[in-house]
Amino acid sequence: MQKQQLQQSLQQRLSPQQIQVVRMLELPALEMEERIKQELEENPALEEGRDPTESDDEPATDPDDEMTAEDSSLADLGDYLTDDDIPEYQLRAMSNAEERREEIPFAVGPSMHDHLEEQLSLRSLTEREREIGRYIIGNIDDDGYLRRELSAVADDLMFKAGIEANEADVEAVLRIIQDFEPAGVGARDLRECLLLQLKKKRPTPDTALALRILNEHFDAFTRKHYEKIRRALDLDEAALKTVLREITRLNPKPGNGWNEASDTAMNRITPDFIVDCHNGQLSLSMNQRDAPELHVNREYADMFRDYLGNKSNRSPEMRNAVQFVKQKLDAARWFIDAVRQRRETLQRTMEAILMLQTDFFLTGDETKLRPMILKDVAEHAGYDISTVSRVSNSKYVQTNFGIYPLKFFFSEGVLNDQGEEISTREIKKIMRETIDAEDKRNPVTDEALCALLRAKGYTPARRTVAKYREQLGIPVARLRKEL
Repeated sequence: MQKQQLQQSLQQRLSPQQIQVVRMLELPALEMEERIKQELEENPALEEGRDPTESDDEPATDPDDEMTAEDSSLADLGDYLTDDDIPEYQLRAMSNAEERREEIPFAVGPSMHDHLEEQLSLRSLTEREREIGRYIIGNIDDDGYLRRELSAVADDLMFKAGIEANEADVEAVLRIIQDFEPAGVGARDLRECLLLQLKKKRPTPDTALALRILNEHFDAFTRKHYEKIRRALDLDEAALKTVLREITRLNPKPGNGWNEASDTAMNRITPDFIVDCHNGQLSLSMNQRDAPELHVNREYADMFRDYLGNKSNRSPEMRNAVQFVKQKLDAARWFIDAVRQRRETLQRTMEAILMLQTDFFLTGDETKLRPMILKDVAEHAGYDISTVSRVSNSKYVQTNFGIYPLKFFFSEGVLNDQGEEISTREIKKIMRETIDAEDKRNPVTDEALCALLRAKGYTPARRTVAKYREQLGIPVARLRKEL
């Protein structure tokens, strides 16, 4: 039997303003600078620079001046705004960070796809072939590969462009595109990419052998079974080394060079913190380019005060105008407080990291890094773990030894043979130095690394060593072998 009933419950939810504060914590310096510029443009009640009056307090109205209930509610309007009453520019600010990033212009040259279409226009092709070529170019990834099946491309041409083409038609146009620059573009896998580049080279005995290796012994080449290749081709070690050098000089990702300009612009780092070390003393400062002085526009504030203090000025038209002004004033004061709160949160969090990793900031030695997790910083800074996580995301600190992401300072701890807790980063540094100095003819195996670390007083298991090696992006010993 169904019946209706009322139930009262208490739920904790973040207000839209609190959500914006949380998201502002995640913004790095450049994006925060853009966020402030956007707010300055969209809210006329917010101004940049020091407040000439040095006070944001609203002066009290005349106690003998009675306000209507409607005017009283207007005075407290900012405390009772619903989601629907929030100004549109505040709601737009709640959109994700990707939308804000798209607003930042980057001056870059023509893309690889533009370059390919330009070369396509210079070929003597029918209009149908040009349309197929343009569609193929549009499906080429940024690294220069065509990873879609030709049958899928043919189907798309039929349903989206209205062009009847079978797989053979698409492949014929693809062969033309594969002759374009950069060499290797339009390849469907690594083997085809390397073959396309070799075929464009001047024929020599070495390129002929390289073509045979890629055509007949590609699996052995990728697995670095050089002895197997040497026996199959009846080559001595010196000749094989020369041929392998010919192959390794090729570009496995021909499209990457065309994206360097935009990648450089996107990857330019602006530090959020600056830590200086002078005479053994550390000093912390924040990069203030993202947090200029902000204050409320006094003309708007005076208009609001004049309305509340002047009975003769309370017409319906004036009330509507003042209601708009009150919304802008509330939004401006909230934004100023949010920027101040963000600055304070970042400062306290970085001070906690600085205290926990003092030895590293004094010496720049990675082995001096202490084991540190989000919980450690949260306890010292007095914040929740989620707040510290947001602060450390996409933030950088400039030191006397370089610029580091905040996440660099976080690592787990392990115990050495003396029972002391050390950072896993110290073990990884030893592993990398050992592998960098190894004999490439006989690379150091994981078992050998494990034995070396134990000799130095560390006690990791072999599977732990393998995990650290993978985290460092280092392949297994067999794949590091060279002639």
